Amino acid sequence: MEARGPNSYRWTRRSLLCGLAGMTLQSSAQNRASLPSEAVRYIDPATESSVVRLTSPEYSSLLPPYSSDAVGRSGASLIYAADRTGTWQVYRMDLKTGQSQQLTEAVALDASTVCQLLDERSICYFDGPSLRQTVLSTLRTREVYRVPEGWSRGRGLCISGDGVHATFVEANERLWRLRIVTIAKGDAATATETSELIADPIPRPRRAGILYRRGADALWLVNYDGRDNRRLKTAEGALGPADWSPDGRSVLYLLFPRQAEKLNEIREHVPDSNSDQLISTTSQFVSFSHNRDASVFAGASSSKAAPYILILLRVTHRELALCEHRSSEPASVAPLFSADSQSVYFQSDRHGKPAIYAIRVDRLVEKTET
Repeated sequence: MEARGPNSYRWTRRSLLCGLAGMTLQSSAQNRASLPSEAVRYIDPATESSVVRLTSPEYSSLLPPYSSDAVGRSGASLIYAADRTGTWQVYRMDLKTGQSQQLTEAVALDASTVCQLLDERSICYFDGPSLRQTVLSTLRTREVYRVPEGWSRGRGLCISGDGVHATFVEANERLWRLRIVTIAKGDAATATETSELIADPIPRPRRAGILYRRGADALWLVNYDGRDNRRLKTAEGALGPADWSPDGRSVLYLLFPRQAEKLNEIREHVPDSNSDQLISTTSQFVSFSHNRDASVFAGASSSKAAPYILILLRVTHRELALCEHRSSEPASVAPLFSADSQSVYFQSDRHGKPAIYAIRVDRLVEKTET
């Protein structure tokens, strides 16, 4: 069947159904009610600190990747993914009331790709092969880009600090390629491609470069235009999580030494001078993040005897235990700071399915500007 409108637009059965489906999603999205708080406060048995479990352990909840701005500079809300309805969706929690609102109606959400833009007005994520953007004020969703046939997505999605570009990885049977998409128009370009596995691209703050993983244990840096594609000379050992410092000057990363008797290290690599130095050894951190000025680190220890969330002060190299995480997968705990450095959020399955937790650190860490 075919109909002709005043502008001779050709309707097919498929386009009509897609249009109706899109209108239904927008209409139902605008009427989503707030979900009641599930927050439970308890005293950690090891440190006697007060901890708040923000989501229920009866379903799974996950924080966005460490390179995403999950809390935002305002500190008013938390973006997270959960399967509370039977499918993975994105939610926003009001951190004052504990109430949550469902933001998406995705068919195949990849929870590891949820990113909040720095202006806190929208989120981006992959729903199957579709890169989508949802505006938080209206909950209207649009497709920014679709992975072409013959290609599949690799690991990672990250948005540049100015909110202009999305970076991610695509792969086929022969190649891996690092893609850059302008969010406003959906224009796509390839920064680099290789036969080696690549993953976890992170745009460089204040500069047109992208940090990414290549092969088993190598960090690489490439310009947006594909120039100056080079391996960073990091220390010998296996690489853990890595992220840019807030000013984009250096890469902060975890190193797992190959010698079993050595401690895991937080290190700093400066690409412009090609220098690499130790910041501090750790109590076997397997995941970590830094606060707004990189003066303090939060880490999750893999020690079975002391499964702690800790903070490490950069100046003194002193560690302070906040609470136990007791996660069955310490590398997934993924602690992160609020923008003002006064709270640490993390995830754990200690009470059932993975849930999100929060602990105040205002007595231990100076407040940072947001």
